[in-house]
Amino acid sequence: MTDGAAEPAALQREIAEFQRRLAAGIATLASLPPVELATAPREVVAKDGKTTLYRYCGTPVPGRPPLLIVFALVNRPTVLDLQPDRSLIRRLLARGVDVYLLDWGYPDRGDRHLTLADYTLGFLHRAVLRITALHGLPDLLGVCQGGTLSLLYASLEPERLRSLTTMVTPVDFHTPENLLSKWARRIDVDQLVEAYGNVPGELLNVTFVSLMPFRLTLQKYLALVDGADQPAQIETFLRMERWIFDSPDQAGAAFREFVKWFFQENRLVQGGAMVDGRPVDLRRITVPLLNIYATEDHLVPPSASRPLGALTSSRDYTELAFEGGHIGIYVSSRAHTVPAAIADWLAAR
Repeated sequence: MTDGAAEPAALQREIAEFQRRLAAGIATLASLPPVELATAPREVVAKDGKTTLYRYCGTPVPGRPPLLIVFALVNRPTVLDLQPDRSLIRRLLARGVDVYLLDWGYPDRGDRHLTLADYTLGFLHRAVLRITALHGLPDLLGVCQGGTLSLLYASLEPERLRSLTTMVTPVDFHTPENLLSKWARRIDVDQLVEAYGNVPGELLNVTFVSLMPFRLTLQKYLALVDGADQPAQIETFLRMERWIFDSPDQAGAAFREFVKWFFQENRLVQGGAMVDGRPVDLRRITVPLLNIYATEDHLVPPSASRPLGALTSSRDYTELAFEGGHIGIYVSSRAHTVPAAIADWLAAR
């Protein structure tokens, strides 16, 4: 009887504590100023359509080549500089890396006919040429989908780069663990693009959340309540929410090509990709190559990234496993090891 009576009392205490923390969290949220992302000082080097080439203000080691970062089309690169203590970009700068970033911007209806050729042999190529004119050949860091675009570019213009780093980059899109690929292979992308023109970012956000609904919804909000009395933790949460829901629309033609060529037809592995009439062959990539993957990544599982080593002709290929997930590799407490490893790897070459 005593044990049975204690259970409801313990449950009531737990509920009361949860309500207290929830109220404290709401009060903390109301007291916080608007959060800002991507605050590392930088300057605009060039504008090219909707894209912007930035150079970050730092003190680069003399004689080191610059590093150009290419992020995914489906999210904003602000997660790379989420806040001063969680910033891949700031940590690269602190290591003396001369950091450039190609920001794709926000495509509108006038951009719906942009293709993967426009993004790789157009915007990316012109950014590489501009940096080369200033410093010589750059190193390239492609992140997530931006890594796939970087692989396309490196295979088509292998002499334009000094090295290539890929980070949580999908290569083999048909591995069993690839949940996103299983979804993408079932959609009628022609009908989707015909209906929308540009694919809405909100639609893709819903898709990403649906792949891991518990982890990406209920679990994260419960974690927020647990940290309700820590303003710094809540500010980080708000920055992450702002980044997650800042999803640009996708240029229809490029989205169609990416889904068909890679998610549905797996052309990086199977061959057959053509960009502006030129065949993509990863064996043409001979530069030093660093491939970083996350062991708990639900969007780009290790099995999707690791095959890269066998597909290129690089004689200087290095793999780095990060113990964490797709987003944690940028902002978790362990994420500081990644820019340090990148900087050390670049300096050694």
